[in-house]
Amino acid sequence: MTWTTDSQTMTRTADPHSWRPTRRRLTETLLAALAPVAACSVALGALTTWVVSGRAGEPARIEVTAGRVFLPYGDTRDTAAFFRITNSGDADDRLVRVESSGGGGEVTLGRHRTTGGGAAYRDPVDSAAVPAHGSLTMSPHGLDVILRAGPRWELGDPVRFTLHFRRGGPVAVEAVVVSPGDVRASP
Repeated sequence: MTWTTDSQTMTRTADPHSWRPTRRRLTETLLAALAPVAACSVALGALTTWVVSGRAGEPARIEVTAGRVFLPYGDTRDTAAFFRITNSGDADDRLVRVESSGGGGEVTLGRHRTTGGGAAYRDPVDSAAVPAHGSLTMSPHGLDVILRAGPRWELGDPVRFTLHFRRGGPVAVEAVVVSPGDVRASP
């Protein structure tokens, strides 16, 4: 609307481009707003049905058991630890790091390999997969944790470890010091 004035009166004239709520304009506005609201409602209903039906799954659920660490022999303090890692969740996870306050020095993941001639060597590993509804069993002939033994370790001593998983977070566990020839050394 515009206002025009002359010396004595002020009159109001209608602006031909002003918006007036007509039935057609209101209907078009409501229809434009209805489309995104309907799409969101359908998506929310589908997600709710998916979750209620149990198909959304569970995150990785990690349990660490059967922790064993070898008592080193000879003049070396380097040794290996082994665990059984079970994932009862619906999502895969990865073991990405291991820490221990009971040993000295760096703690690393590694895999023992053998050459065609029977020689063994250690291959460093950045991480290890723990499949959904599956397990990972560490052993002296496969994946293990390499660390330096504590100065006063004896058979039967507990050694604290923290295993860090990509999705499951940290898991604190104890491993028992065993002799390398002990049949219980394999988890």
